[in-house]
Amino acid sequence: MPRECKVGQVSIGAGRPLAVIAGPCVLESPEMGLAIGRRVRDACEQSGLSYVFKASFDKANRSSIRSARGPGLKRGLEWIAKIGESLGVPVTTDIHEPAHASPAAGCIDLLQIPAFLCRQTDLLCAAGEAAAARGRGVNVKKGQFLSPHEMSGPVRKLAESGCANVMLTERGTTFGYGRLINDFLGLGDMMDLKAEGGSPPVCFDVTHSTQLPGAGETTGGRPDRAPLLAAAATAAGVHALFLETHPDPRAAMSDASTMLPLEIVPALLARVARIHRAAREGAGS
Repeated sequence: MPRECKVGQVSIGAGRPLAVIAGPCVLESPEMGLAIGRRVRDACEQSGLSYVFKASFDKANRSSIRSARGPGLKRGLEWIAKIGESLGVPVTTDIHEPAHASPAAGCIDLLQIPAFLCRQTDLLCAAGEAAAARGRGVNVKKGQFLSPHEMSGPVRKLAESGCANVMLTERGTTFGYGRLINDFLGLGDMMDLKAEGGSPPVCFDVTHSTQLPGAGETTGGRPDRAPLLAAAATAAGVHALFLETHPDPRAAMSDASTMLPLEIVPALLARVARIHRAAREGAGS
């Protein structure tokens, strides 16, 4: 039996509008974040999609020690929260340490657990406890090294920490060296994950799934294939899409090789909205 994840005023799950979690990778400035969020919010409204603004206050997992990290915890959380208030939408950001959980839950609607950290018990428990105390949600990205059914572990840890308001995100699976693959059989298995209280809703990470890891001091990518993956995942029945976008990806501080140009996002969202409606009509829902 599927369940929903409540993210501010947005409900994500079966029978709900397709949700879009989108924004820049790292928050470079509040002005740029607001401009990106406004463009995506308006496109979502035009296509009947729900929207959650996303940005990172710190990029702890960088290929090089010289890579830009972001505005930091205090300033970054303030910026993200203000952007959400200005746009009138809920917000999400990733946390990397247990000490981040409580401050983030004070102003962020959905706490995101990065893929590489999805098995870290202390981080999951801190996120679960903080989210439960504040009425927030937790989104756990599936590690590139895990099978879909192993995501029952993070879901169980969160439940035992008091948080059942959970969703999961698929972001590709390691295939040898320097390549991620998207297993749509596994995506279906994760949507049917057996968990107490029902199967958590599943999001598909469109842009990170195009990464080519191990390309040197910066990660490579194939953003040209992002629209293909977005369409396929939507047709497969995911409940949300995650994507990162920037006015000029080549100049971005992080994930320049995978972010989508902001100018193409409205058309992409209109397309997945049509696919989502067709899939629901075909299923009789």
